[in-house]
Amino acid sequence: MDAGLFLDRDGTIIVDWGYGCRPERVALLPGAKEALRAAARRFNIYLVTNQSGVSRGYFTLEDVEACNRRMLELLEAPDLFAGMCVATEHPDEPAVYRKPSPNYILERIERDGLEASRCWMVGDRLSDLQCGVAAGVNAALLDTTPHGRTPEIAEYVRKHGIPVFASLKEFVENGELRIEN
Repeated sequence: MDAGLFLDRDGTIIVDWGYGCRPERVALLPGAKEALRAAARRFNIYLVTNQSGVSRGYFTLEDVEACNRRMLELLEAPDLFAGMCVATEHPDEPAVYRKPSPNYILERIERDGLEASRCWMVGDRLSDLQCGVAAGVNAALLDTTPHGRTPEIAEYVRKHGIPVFASLKEFVENGELRIEN
């Protein structure tokens, strides 16, 4: 399989609680489980999440990993992701993997033999879109949180011709049809 689906976590797969990374609060967004099951038939799926709360001292990397485990339990898919990138860099630090850095996507494209034109970066924030564009892959905005409803994002979406979907489910049902089989 040479197609990759790179997904943000908070506001894309699970409810975005801000800096409240606690496993007992992890809740899937409506339709996420079904969407990911369908997507797994056509894509290698990767998680790309900024978690600067670690470097800010709000929670630990172990807390993030516990939230990821809980998400996988709720998805009933322990082996869903071909890879996970948890970027803990502080926004004031040089970005290695923190979105909008395309480094993780570029590394996985090369390592896993993916075709960039058959890859997507999907998320609810400007940094998700910028990451996808910088990596040379397709990008899609999910209108699941207020983060995606700013004038800056609207302009970026318009400028780059980025499609907008109401949910991950809608993206999988409609957006991925742009990729030829």
